[in-house]
Amino acid sequence: MDLKNAQLDVDTWIKEHGVRYFNELTNMAQLTEEVGEVARIIARRYGEQSEKESDKNKDLGEELADVVFVVLCLANQTGINLQAAFDKKMDLKSIRDKDRHKNNDKLK
Repeated sequence: MDLKNAQLDVDTWIKEHGVRYFNELTNMAQLTEEVGEVARIIARRYGEQSEKESDKNKDLGEELADVVFVVLCLANQTGINLQAAFDKKMDLKSIRDKDRHKNNDKLK
């Protein structure tokens, strides 16, 4: 699925099940909350913190999907074509950062 169709799917879901979009500030707060849940899993599962027993069954993929869902909501309600924005960003990074990482001694 591409981002354009993902945006359409989210919009359809919102209209059929969600009644309406939360306002942009609420969705921004929700995005922060979801990113925090991802950070907690990463910090405890892959970082130096020990993982709590209650967190061991948390699904990182599901939490990342929550982040994507809220990003798609924000894009929809602010009129952003996320596919076009992402394609533009990838083109920019491909030109700007073409050799940057290859020449980074820290990555060798």
